[in-house]
Amino acid sequence: MNRQVTAIIETGPDHKFSVYVGDDEYPYGIIGTGNTIAEAREDFMEGYREMKDCVESSGETFIEAEFSFRYDIPSFLQEFAYAFTLSGLEKITGINQKQLGHYVSGYRKPSAKTIRKMEEGIHSFCEKLSSIHFVGI
Repeated sequence: MNRQVTAIIETGPDHKFSVYVGDDEYPYGIIGTGNTIAEAREDFMEGYREMKDCVESSGETFIEAEFSFRYDIPSFLQEFAYAFTLSGLEKITGINQKQLGHYVSGYRKPSAKTIRKMEEGIHSFCEKLSSIHFVGI
C-alpha cells in the first residue's frame, strides 16, 4: 500500500518552479525543479524513481508514495491560466484582479486569509461545475 504524501509546488523568485516533499513523516527528501510546472513535476518524479532505485539497491525496503500536490498561489495561477482569467477568478473568489496579478508576478504574497478565501471560492465553483448535467445524454 502506498503512503499518501504531500508534495508542494512553488514558484521561486527567479520565476522557476520547484516541487518538493512537504511531509515531514516521509523519510526521503525529493526535489524537482524546472522552467515550467510540468518540467518540475517530471524532475520530481525522476528524483522519486532514483531514490527508489538507490534505497532498493542498498537492500532496504523503499516506502512507496502516492503524491497529493499543493500549490502556492503563483504556481496555481500559472498552472491553470488556460482555464481561468484573472477577471474570472475575481468573480469566483472575490479577490481583485490587480491583487491576483501581483500574486502571479510574485510582487506580493497573499495572506493566509486570502489563500483560504481563494481556495473556498474555487472549491465552491468546482462544486457548481460538477453538478451540471446536459440534456441529450
